[in-house]
Amino acid sequence: MAKNEIEVKRTESIFDELDRLHQAVSQRAYDLFRNGNWGGALADWLSAERDLITKPSIELSEKDGQFEVMAALPGVDAKDLDVRITPTDLLIKGETTHEKKTDKGTVHVSEFSGAHVFRSIHFPKPIDPNTAKAECKDGILRLTATIAKIASAKKVEIKAA
Repeated sequence: MAKNEIEVKRTESIFDELDRLHQAVSQRAYDLFRNGNWGGALADWLSAERDLITKPSIELSEKDGQFEVMAALPGVDAKDLDVRITPTDLLIKGETTHEKKTDKGTVHVSEFSGAHVFRSIHFPKPIDPNTAKAECKDGILRLTATIAKIASAKKVEIKAA
């Protein structure tokens, strides 16, 4: 595996990961409500999502029988990414961290924080997961996968007996 290349894991379904994320956001929204945040259910849910996950910007394009997905992941190392693929979906997970260093001087303001990166993408056409390749360079994840060949209808001649 090359320096910037990422292992793309084939999986049967991304629904388990989506369910885990849904449960975590639900719990965080409930905690916000219990702690006196009275913005309403939707406001609590949106706050919980912002607290727990970062959704990277993506571009999905099709060219020469392949899909190419590019995702902006600044600050995320390739070793911290988990990329899973099915014939119809792509799941990108990762984590960023920020260590506050106060060895020299005093930090007066720091808005850096760690975050969980999570993005699912549904392909408009089925792909062949075995052809998927991914690499991360300069904060951009680039994944390519070949569009699956779909069997076409064929006329069958009937022979008289």
